[in-house]
Amino acid sequence: MDAAYSEVTEGVFRASPLTRGPWHPDHQHAGPPSALICRAIERAAAEAGLTHLGRLTVNLMRPAPIGECRIEVTPDYLGRNAGHFSGRLISGGKDVARFTALTQREEDFAIPDGTLGHPPPRAPKPVSESPVVVAPSGREGAGYWSLVENRLAEGKFFNGPSAIWFRLNHPLVKGEAPSPYQRVAVAADSGNGISAVLDFYKYVFLNCDLTINLARRPVGEWICLQSRTLLGGNGCGMAESALYDEQGLIGRATQSLAVRRR
Repeated sequence: MDAAYSEVTEGVFRASPLTRGPWHPDHQHAGPPSALICRAIERAAAEAGLTHLGRLTVNLMRPAPIGECRIEVTPDYLGRNAGHFSGRLISGGKDVARFTALTQREEDFAIPDGTLGHPPPRAPKPVSESPVVVAPSGREGAGYWSLVENRLAEGKFFNGPSAIWFRLNHPLVKGEAPSPYQRVAVAADSGNGISAVLDFYKYVFLNCDLTINLARRPVGEWICLQSRTLLGGNGCGMAESALYDEQGLIGRATQSLAVRRR
């Protein structure tokens, strides 16, 4: 358990218990597989000189079991400034998730002094002033809560709007250093958890998708989610998160929720 995944062959990975989520002991948290998808997109886009991940949308179709999975990526359009990709995450012969992504070409661009929105706002509290907190997993043994370290920047864990810093304690893929984009994807799927407004032991509030939009390349090991949950009263809802690194706001993430009694 020195990484979330080990690569079996090219495009095929074996998940470790570090990917275990809170909803079922045999199912992965959606953060690690979203980051694995991000990794595949980055590699495919780099061949076309597209180095910024502007958007990643993951449609979660069924739970990802803790076992082997395979990723397929297809370029849908490659242009001068942007590229569109789609693909599938497959396990046990079934699609676990389908995804689309927008990648962009980067170039140095000096933003004029005094431009509105620049520099971007900072997270509610810096990492150095945020105390370490442990996620209430509801399960024993290793899991996603072991994969990441958390620090509280605002609010309370699992008790309404909050801001939490995330840092990977282990590599995403064995023998590799995770990219900044992969660090974001591991954390961004946790918005509905850290800002939960319902009792975890009485309700399920699973997300059916995850969309990440990023204005710039993240910097450093730490990613902060400033999240809140909205419920529709119809068994549906959403969670929205502002995403920060230690330099400031980098983008946003949204999740569509299915809310049910246990």
